[in-house]
Amino acid sequence: MSKSEEITVLLNRMSAGDENAPEKLLPLVYQDLRNLARVYLKQERSDHTLQATALVHEAYMRLVDWEKVSWQNRAHFFSVAATVMRKILVDHARRRRAEKRGGGHKLSLDEAVSFAAEGEVDLIALDDALLNLERIDARQAKVVELRFFGGLTIEETAEALRISPATVKNEWAFAKAWLRVELSKE
Repeated sequence: MSKSEEITVLLNRMSAGDENAPEKLLPLVYQDLRNLARVYLKQERSDHTLQATALVHEAYMRLVDWEKVSWQNRAHFFSVAATVMRKILVDHARRRRAEKRGGGHKLSLDEAVSFAAEGEVDLIALDDALLNLERIDARQAKVVELRFFGGLTIEETAEALRISPATVKNEWAFAKAWLRVELSKE
């Protein structure tokens, strides 16, 4: 059985109420979640108070604490993990901004997913823009969330959303252009 299949089996067991499944799932997904957290936090200031390990643990605890979630597969799990990590990071940025009054919270984006010409995006502004995009086109907002926050590939995003990779590429291109305009208004 492949790792992906094993993850899907454990997720199904978790959905069915198997209390031992989360403990068995963690070693299989931990490194992927940690890599995802590192990507988010890689370009943060060196004194950032939220570390990759803490982000992973917080996200995992929220994920396995949900009742009555019908996990479909690995892609679905990482799709939800991306959403949870996004919310944790945005909440952290909002708290920090409230403490420092207007200090902002910049997140440097990888070249492949950069929305801003200079390669930096205010995480709170990105979250606000994504909420606006979601009102216009929920699928495009989900594509951005999965690709940027989830770190999923085009193929994994297509699988999670049950659409073709070509559609993901088109939605991704449009959403990036739309967000670039939105974020330039800031």
